[in-house]
Amino acid sequence: MDKISGQKSAVQYLYPPIDPFDQRMMEMPGGHTIYVEQCGNPDGIPVIVFHGGPGGGCSPAMRRYFDPEVYRVVLFDQRGCGRSRPHASVINNTTWDLVADVERIREVLGIDQFIVFGGSWGATLALIYTETHPDRVRHLVLRGVFLMMQRELDWFYGGGAGQFWPETWDAFARLVPEDERGDMIGAYHRRLFSGDMPLETRFAKAWSGWENALASVYSNGRSGEAPGEYARAFARLENHYFVHGGFLESDGWILENVDRISHIPGVIVQGRYDMICPPKSAYDLAQLWPNADLRMVRNAGHALSEPGISAELVRVMDEIAQR
Repeated sequence: MDKISGQKSAVQYLYPPIDPFDQRMMEMPGGHTIYVEQCGNPDGIPVIVFHGGPGGGCSPAMRRYFDPEVYRVVLFDQRGCGRSRPHASVINNTTWDLVADVERIREVLGIDQFIVFGGSWGATLALIYTETHPDRVRHLVLRGVFLMMQRELDWFYGGGAGQFWPETWDAFARLVPEDERGDMIGAYHRRLFSGDMPLETRFAKAWSGWENALASVYSNGRSGEAPGEYARAFARLENHYFVHGGFLESDGWILENVDRISHIPGVIVQGRYDMICPPKSAYDLAQLWPNADLRMVRNAGHALSEPGISAELVRVMDEIAQR
């Protein structure tokens, strides 16, 4: 039993830990080196995992949603985070650089088509990649949908989520002078890119802490302090992408281009009480995507590790494997 929530641990739903059979660093244009790993069955069904953030990095736990006898699992750290270098760098770091990186990974690994699996920002990137290269994707599996829209940023950084967590929001907002609180993303941007390392790290920890505190439906509004190096990459990259609207041409770009993927089957696993990425975005996406199967998980929030989310994602991947 989980000591905090009193719920069964999500671990019971996952496959046993598996080690990579291939780990490498790939040189990419623009001075970035990307960490890439493969695990599972080298001859299995290819699936690529897009981590969240931007800036979250992949982790060994992300390997455990896939039957290692069935799937060839590809994970990578996006530009600027995890084991990729340069760390926390936003130079030559845009959505379109990441899309090009995925194509480079696919080509180097000799994969024609793969299943795309991503949650939160990973779902955003999964949708953008698939809408750009629909011929390269055989199935989409999304969790905690984020469409990179202003309404979503306004919800989480404009006080919407803070209506539910006023004490946690206050701790996040009070670091900024009152006259700057009308634009929290901009206010934090000035500190995260100040060139003052202690200041950047302080605000990075606060930025990361606000998001982490609201990830689980069982949250008490507090989160452990993230290591400075991780927090700085996470906060800087996330803020950089948000300041630039995800580098998309329009606010509703993903929804405007859903017709490009209408023929591709997909499953959307969404926590009913997701405070970071509210279900409205998942619902709107499913309404426009005829081959989408929207699965709302009750008593679940945003985190990949939520028991209901983990169980449903494993179920989805097992269902796809049997087709």
